[in-house]
Amino acid sequence: MSSPDALATVTATLHHLLSGAATTVSTKPPSMARVGENGEQLNIFLYSTQYNAAFSNFPMPGQARSGENAHPPLSLILNYMITAYGANDDDISGQQIMGRAMRILHDHPLLGRIDIEGITPDSGLQNQIERLRITPDAMELDQMFKLWSSFHSAEYRLSTGYQVSVVLIESTRVNSAALPVLKRGAEDRGANVTAAPSPSLTGLRFPNQKPGAELGDTITLLGERLGGDNLVIRFQHPLLVEPTDPSKPRPIDLLPEPGRTDTEMAVKLPTQAEDADVGSKWPVGFYSVSLLMQRPDTPAWTSNTLAMPLCPKIKSADPTNAPAGNVVLTIECLPQIQLAQRVLLLFGDRTIKADAIVTPADPTALTTLTFTVENAEARATPYVLRLRVDGADSIPVDFSGDTPQFADNQKVTIT
Repeated sequence: MSSPDALATVTATLHHLLSGAATTVSTKPPSMARVGENGEQLNIFLYSTQYNAAFSNFPMPGQARSGENAHPPLSLILNYMITAYGANDDDISGQQIMGRAMRILHDHPLLGRIDIEGITPDSGLQNQIERLRITPDAMELDQMFKLWSSFHSAEYRLSTGYQVSVVLIESTRVNSAALPVLKRGAEDRGANVTAAPSPSLTGLRFPNQKPGAELGDTITLLGERLGGDNLVIRFQHPLLVEPTDPSKPRPIDLLPEPGRTDTEMAVKLPTQAEDADVGSKWPVGFYSVSLLMQRPDTPAWTSNTLAMPLCPKIKSADPTNAPAGNVVLTIECLPQIQLAQRVLLLFGDRTIKADAIVTPADPTALTTLTFTVENAEARATPYVLRLRVDGADSIPVDFSGDTPQFADNQKVTIT
């Protein structure tokens, strides 16, 4: 593989090849090529480089085996402009020089190890697996004009373009290779295969036709093949991570309720009465719900996942009656609101950002939120409150009676 000196090595190799085409062979910008020169001259100018896409996606053969990680090389195409100058800038002499140069390059479409070796020490270009190809690059008149126009003090002389490809420069990033496998699973038995179909989930059903779950609810999971043994319901949330390693998830696993069938199973979310610090263990927001299966002598695996919103619950709002104008509302809710969560108050049809959010260190305490409702207008019917945390809205409905209705503690009357 080549080093970064490979670009200079290609130019020096062309310089060596074309040394017999003219008295002087230079490698200068065209604006500087004729400074102090007046005889026969051939100038080689590398005016641009571009990437070769074919070698940019894979490591070089022999550098990595299957399962190993190796970085592809920097693969380049070099664009050269070769210009011929006759003695005393005579065009006939310049054309003779250009003819000799083009014949030499025509006879050397491939640069071999002998052509490159020793030109530039330690470039490694002669050892790369892909040989260098020299191909004519027929530049259009417009392209040639733009190129020469960039050389402000240079007068145009007969020029032609060539491409040299592909130059492969080795990456300095470290490759990785796994150690050989000593055993394939326990007792070297290979992969565990079971013919039994796995359970799958198709939907969730919440009590009282709620749009989401609340702490204490019993949720019904719908699916197929749910009647088997050794099933656990797994809940995952972006904020449920290991304290010592935030990149590692910390899921919550619950056992299903008795009485499940092949198409339905129920799971009960805990309440504060059952778990005092449940408010800090279950952050509000959207959870991924899946089934964890553990069968004897096989590793555990999970089913497909479904999204479940866990809604915040407003425990109290103060005041419930206020005069028109700017109204400051204090709301207590459960579960506790975490620091990174986004919170909005839906006041009627308005959305209001929180002025302050206070979550005590005590996991049994409620989160207190303060909102300012500007220019609250008086009306005959109360405003209904909803709390939106990370896209999950609180449910302002009281289902305790025969007919669902808006809960009194989640309404504010403006007089």
